Amino acid sequence: MASQFNPNAAADEEIPPPERPPSPPPHTTFATRDVYAPTFSAFRPRDIRFTSPQAMNHIAWSCDGKKLGAVGIDKVVRVWSPEKTMEPRSCTTYSGGHTDDVDYIAWNPTHPELFCTSSQKDKRVVFWDGRQSRYVQQIPLKAAPAQLNYSPDGKTILYTTVNRLMGVLTFGKEGEDAKEQWHQADMGGKIISASTATFNHVGDGIVLTHQSETYIRILDYPGLNVVQSTPAHVGGCVAAALDPRGKYLASGGRDSIVNLFDLSEWICVRTITACDNAINALSFSYDGEFIAIANAGNYIDICAVETGMPLHRVPALGASPTVSWHPSKYVIAYCGQTKVREGGPPPSAWISLFGPGM
Repeated sequence: MASQFNPNAAADEEIPPPERPPSPPPHTTFATRDVYAPTFSAFRPRDIRFTSPQAMNHIAWSCDGKKLGAVGIDKVVRVWSPEKTMEPRSCTTYSGGHTDDVDYIAWNPTHPELFCTSSQKDKRVVFWDGRQSRYVQQIPLKAAPAQLNYSPDGKTILYTTVNRLMGVLTFGKEGEDAKEQWHQADMGGKIISASTATFNHVGDGIVLTHQSETYIRILDYPGLNVVQSTPAHVGGCVAAALDPRGKYLASGGRDSIVNLFDLSEWICVRTITACDNAINALSFSYDGEFIAIANAGNYIDICAVETGMPLHRVPALGASPTVSWHPSKYVIAYCGQTKVREGGPPPSAWISLFGPGM
């Protein structure tokens, strides 16, 4: 597969600057709280292109931040060590687990070598150990999996399907003589609708969003009972993220708005209106001070969490379905596909990194 590495490529469309909201209260500013904010405008995206008619679908960091995995464009999983190189041909590839295109990757939060991937077309979740070339386990599903999210202890996985239902996988023994492995969990006959499903930091609660519902639902786990339902977005809620401090839940909707909910009182304390398009994905920085917003436009917005102020609009080679902060650095990763233009070059898949040292 032909590849092209371009460290300074940028989208060729004019990107509108974000609208600035009114000045925030002084006590919330970085200076008052003695917080150092990077000069994001001083950095430039590092773009890696892959000649392909398909998109790069998803990208994610290992729990220690030393590896970056990406899936899409084919049946192969690609893993880089960004501290060494991001040359397209330098990645470690993992194949043989899927019979069709791979859509999603999730890393185990307790081990930097363990991860899993899913494919909507072959309806499988495949488990990998980065130290082995062959997959560890395959689980066939009845419905096409769309997203995967681990529990904090790495022993449970929530998955949502393309027809917006939630399922649960757990790691353990199914019998006294059986070996420990992943298997479908018994949900007690409950049918739970969701577009995304995310564990809280403790692992005893689940945050659910649905792109056709205006509210966010919170379930207890393992009971799977609704304990909270909070209005969030008029046009449906499509993304959610918990900040690492356990202070806020961020939600994003088709209305282009990002809401920040106080987790102690379950009230919306802040609304970010910087984006001009429907929200695709959200990610908090490791210290919870910044939030990155992927949307249907060809840019990523970085905003201050405590004030909601837009700090920088990162140009992208196209709309990104995902964005992910590094677990210990002010670096984001995102991916997607360039737009098809009449008379222009063929579309290409891409991965981008943005932040100091990139």
